[in-house]
Amino acid sequence: MTTKLVVGLDGHASGERALEHARHLAELIGDCELIISYVVEWSPFSFQTAEENAERHKRREQEIDTAMQRIVNPAVKQMTDAGIKATGLVRHGDVSDTLIAISNDQGAAQIIVARTSEGGFAKRFFGSSTSNLVMSSSVPVTVVS
Repeated sequence: MTTKLVVGLDGHASGERALEHARHLAELIGDCELIISYVVEWSPFSFQTAEENAERHKRREQEIDTAMQRIVNPAVKQMTDAGIKATGLVRHGDVSDTLIAISNDQGAAQIIVARTSEGGFAKRFFGSSTSNLVMSSSVPVTVVS
């Protein structure tokens, strides 16, 4: 049975550290697949007009495509070139809730994220998002420094 590990990337060097740790674990495990994930923080709780919602949906699709091309696909290629089985996902939502949902959907054994970054994801992440992830996840969470 293949062990699945969810790796939360942030587009910075800290995400690369999480990815490297996940690669190391995958090599130790053997039959392992990395689910390389990027979460674009997004809240559905905005009150907008129908036109604004249509534009927001279009912008959301563009954000997913950009994150996939710039962050996730290169990481997947890096891992597959190293002989590690890997797939990529980009989702919109709350960081901790979305990583937990991905973990549950994929039947993952663990979630791996990074602790620090130059900005973006990790600044938001090592506050309430990290705490929420660690406290709410039904699988172990590794926070890489």
